Amino acid sequence: MRVTPDSVLFITIDSCRFDTFVAANAPAMKAISPLYRAQAPAHFTYASHMAMFAGFTPGVAELETPFLNPKFARLFRLDRAGAPGHARPGFSVSGDDIVSGFRNARYATVGTAAMGWFDPKTPVSKKLTGSFEQFLFTGDKGVAAQLAFIEKALARETRRNLFIFMNIGETHVPYYHEGAPWDRADNPCLPFQKVNRAETCRERQRLCCEYVDRMIAPLLERFADATIVVCGDHGDCWGEDGLWEHGISHPMTLTVPLLIRYRGRPVDEAAAG
Repeated sequence: MRVTPDSVLFITIDSCRFDTFVAANAPAMKAISPLYRAQAPAHFTYASHMAMFAGFTPGVAELETPFLNPKFARLFRLDRAGAPGHARPGFSVSGDDIVSGFRNARYATVGTAAMGWFDPKTPVSKKLTGSFEQFLFTGDKGVAAQLAFIEKALARETRRNLFIFMNIGETHVPYYHEGAPWDRADNPCLPFQKVNRAETCRERQRLCCEYVDRMIAPLLERFADATIVVCGDHGDCWGEDGLWEHGISHPMTLTVPLLIRYRGRPVDEAAAG
């Protein structure tokens, strides 16, 4: 059963590079909308999600297109936070962040995340998780555990509009998914490493992206008539300029995939123009 047209599914595929997404066989995610090469608002998970939860999703600076360029018009406009933009926002909400804004608008707000910044054992996580009605931190349990949690929430919330958030960890170092034919303990992308394992990084992140696509395809189908955002929160360096992983500003840590479907329609700069 599909959700209400006013519902929202917001997915961050953590650390996913733009070139990884281009190379991946990911038909479910690529069917959301045209794929855009966007700039993330920050180079690590916490800062990027804080910005996105204030309404500044990744953007394409050269486009004067609503939602693809949040400077022009934001998909999620948080009341009185930043300049209003040059066109109408997709959703206008009022709260401490967009999650509380949707909650104040009587949406069911459900979130789940894999990255440690969302771990409730760390006080800083409250900035990211505190506004959700229901939230599950999964750590390294994988996307299957996240989907099971969301399915239970969807079964309970059959009448309200939904704001569903997922931070997916398979594409984050060490680039591992359930059943992968390599050792999870083998991280090919260690900061300051001297050995060049870029090709291993490239292959494993791509395979993880493809695994995620297969897993979330049914959820994407349920939201096909609603609003979907899929993006990287940041990327990774794989030896460029001698850098590995993320947490430092670099074109490879800031360039991410972005796909948006708004109320059932793919967001396309050609159509907008």
